[in-house]
Amino acid sequence: MLRRLSLQPRRSLASVTAAVAAPRSRAPSAAEEAALAGGAPKTNWTRAQIGAIYESPLMDLLFYSSLVHRRNFDGRAVQQCTLLSIKTGGCSEDCSYCPQSSKHNTAVESTKLMKQDAVLEAARAAKDAGSSRFCMGAAWRDMEGRKTNFKDILGYVKEIRGMGMEVCCTLGMITQEQAKQLKEAGLTAYNHNVDTSREYYPKIITTRSYDERLTTLAHVRDAGINVCSGGIIGLGESDSDRVGMLHTLATLPEHPESVPVNALLAVEGTPLEQLEPVKIWEMIRMIGTARIVMPQTMIRLSAGRVRFTQPEQALCFMAGANSIFTGDKLLTTPNNAHNDDKQMFETLGLIPLEPKSITMEQQEKELKDLKRAANRGLDEVLV
Repeated sequence: MLRRLSLQPRRSLASVTAAVAAPRSRAPSAAEEAALAGGAPKTNWTRAQIGAIYESPLMDLLFYSSLVHRRNFDGRAVQQCTLLSIKTGGCSEDCSYCPQSSKHNTAVESTKLMKQDAVLEAARAAKDAGSSRFCMGAAWRDMEGRKTNFKDILGYVKEIRGMGMEVCCTLGMITQEQAKQLKEAGLTAYNHNVDTSREYYPKIITTRSYDERLTTLAHVRDAGINVCSGGIIGLGESDSDRVGMLHTLATLPEHPESVPVNALLAVEGTPLEQLEPVKIWEMIRMIGTARIVMPQTMIRLSAGRVRFTQPEQALCFMAGANSIFTGDKLLTTPNNAHNDDKQMFETLGLIPLEPKSITMEQQEKELKDLKRAANRGLDEVLV
């Protein structure tokens, strides 16, 4: 669990609400009802339930998601992550939003896998700048036929883990065996986004199925690696599609450890280059809903943050975001400058989260294993 700084006894959400709520005749919003229901995180949400929370009046959604956030996390603590493209461009996938696809005519040039010295230098610089998690991204469909590259990446993971940082990778689809090897190397989390709803997905990607993405998430989860999975808004999808994406994530066997919420940064040369930027209220609605339906998940304010002002980002943190990517670039798109983020943390009184230790991760894994066994009815495992 993330540390809380307050030494005062915490009141229940219901008591907090009772203390501040004025008499009213209207019915409570879905966001209020879900937030005050409390209890353990659940994975049996219906799409209608999530849709009702999403459609709650924005001020209600912001307030109650903030309460849920502070029930489960230190409300001022924010995880800083750094994302490095260790292999750029030339990807065989046709993701409509991605400038790294070989199907699109963009300015991104294809490169080979970065050498270990350069990767480790970037990781050390990220740690010195305050990042607790180092994420490595490679523009590949999968790891098939890339044994040498995969072996190199396993070495990168071990070395960076040895620096005391959390390590995340996004390498495309991976097999069960590859997931096990990444776990043995010390990988903290694996990112594989679902991108959008199942219904809208074929309009964005045709070279990889939705179920293939879910299979990779299952391999990651079964290996004991934390699942990092989210999506992108601003792809031309409807509100129903945004709800559908959240429903997919919130009804996985276990909630993802982290959910990146990305706002499209349209890149010239991609099929989506003409789309309008996402508005801050859309981002807040997504983050707030995600926080309520996945209360113990890290919600990452990810790509597109560079378009939002400091006050707008503050609203995202209020709604439940507690993780960001730092550094001047996210793979191939621009990101907020380090000095700007440092100044924002000082202004808002945000506190950088420390990386989890390997011991803590092992304890959490053992607890998850016990819960899985109990859910399967394997009582003998708990004796």
